Amino acid sequence: MSILEVKGLRKSFGAVTAVEEISFTVEAGEVFTIIGPNGAGKTTTLEMIEGLQFPDAGTIVLNGMTWDKDADRIKMIIGVQPQSSAMFDLLTVEENLDLFASFYPRSKQTAEVLEMINLTDHRAKRVKALSGGQQQRLAIGLAMISDPQIIFLDEPTTGLDPQARRNIWDIVLKLKELGKTTILTTHYMEEAEKLSDRVCIVDQGRIVTLDTPAKLIDRLTKEREVRLFFQDGEAAAQETEEVAKSRPSVVRTALEGSALKLWSVQPEETLYDVFGFTKEKGYRVEQVSIREMSLEDVFIAFTGKEWRD
Repeated sequence: MSILEVKGLRKSFGAVTAVEEISFTVEAGEVFTIIGPNGAGKTTTLEMIEGLQFPDAGTIVLNGMTWDKDADRIKMIIGVQPQSSAMFDLLTVEENLDLFASFYPRSKQTAEVLEMINLTDHRAKRVKALSGGQQQRLAIGLAMISDPQIIFLDEPTTGLDPQARRNIWDIVLKLKELGKTTILTTHYMEEAEKLSDRVCIVDQGRIVTLDTPAKLIDRLTKEREVRLFFQDGEAAAQETEEVAKSRPSVVRTALEGSALKLWSVQPEETLYDVFGFTKEKGYRVEQVSIREMSLEDVFIAFTGKEWRD
């Protein structure tokens, strides 16, 4: 069942068109991620859905409601992660949550939210004393305090170290377990791949592709990259490359000194053949790896851009 329907969104700022034509639906309970290069229109799209920007054209339907007719009711079912500047630095974590809870006719218990965002032990700390990761977790807690059906997280892990980033991932996964719908933007490909039920790639204000991470990767190519490192040097790698090229499953190869890279649509079968040859010749292979295609490969293929934070 669709909880969000977006159709034909457009938004311009003077001569700059931020969103050209955006349409998609989000199912209840899924993690839906919007990714794209800087200036692609993803934040503007999110802000229009949240009611923070008015679209020049198009419609937004949240659980059967629209902003022009049902704004007060929509505000009760959505949670928006505030920027750190919206928090009260001199209040404690608990006081911030209690204050935000007072804005709603009903809310979750503060203690429950503290436990979910793993800040129970820091409940008496003032916001200004929190680390960046703790502040981001509090921001998500503030979005959760009204027990919303839909939660919007705009680049919640930007600037965080890997451990703090994974702490945020754990919270998103907890929200999914609770049946919440999460709409996320991110700069991190691994994050989108790990968390998302579906990924929407936007560029220049338009959707360039939308599907599950697995289907996007599968649609890109069936090839897998295989790497072999030879103890016996470049000559062994060169001879093995010639054998690999003769195999119908091998699409292309590349040689870098004693390292051989090959791309195969049947990597296991290719390795079986290659290892048969190296065993016969007595060549020693020091390392072997098979690299799966990733969401970053999909991004580059569809946008023609390298990812930049």
